[in-house]
Amino acid sequence: MGCTAADVVAALRAAAAVVQEHRDELVRLDQAIGDADHGENLRRGFTALLSRLDAEEPASPGKALKLVATTLISTVGGAAGPLYGTAFLRASAAVGDAAELDGEAVARALQAALEGVVARGKAVVGDKTMVDALTPAVTAAASAEGSVAGVLSAAADAAAEGAESTVPMVARKGRASYLGERSAGHLDPGARSTALLLRAFADAAAGA
Repeated sequence: MGCTAADVVAALRAAAAVVQEHRDELVRLDQAIGDADHGENLRRGFTALLSRLDAEEPASPGKALKLVATTLISTVGGAAGPLYGTAFLRASAAVGDAAELDGEAVARALQAALEGVVARGKAVVGDKTMVDALTPAVTAAASAEGSVAGVLSAAADAAAEGAESTVPMVARKGRASYLGERSAGHLDPGARSTALLLRAFADAAAGA
């Protein structure tokens, strides 16, 4: 069975709950190497998204993803708003007006999201950013076969490993790069939030 607009909305509500739950953790991670605002910025964005979802019912998965994009771009400060907004916007364009998404479509959407983030932020693997979580997630999704839940589970597992890989890295992008060698030894907050969102999406798809 494919992923409908209602399924996407349920996954987004689950993601909002995860962002709320991990808000303080993301603030602490960002406090170490950034502006200490990542957790609060994301919480504000996803809270606004919940209000939008209460007020309107997206007609397709693509429209639901576009709603996320426009909401995050307009409400999330710092680098996260434009980056996540671009990711969801590119994902929305990739799935088009399809009424349901299968695993292959979800993998394509993740690929498009990554391309959007790279185009916007100019980061590559090893720069200690969300790209370090999203890139292995896309690779895993592309090689996973079967259901939406299976594709997202593979992506989430790979993203978690990718996020952990940022700990020893020296940041080469964003505010963390100002710290030079002192940025090593800390988990990148953007990579962590990427992994959290993908896990929320995977759990929602699996009915957890």
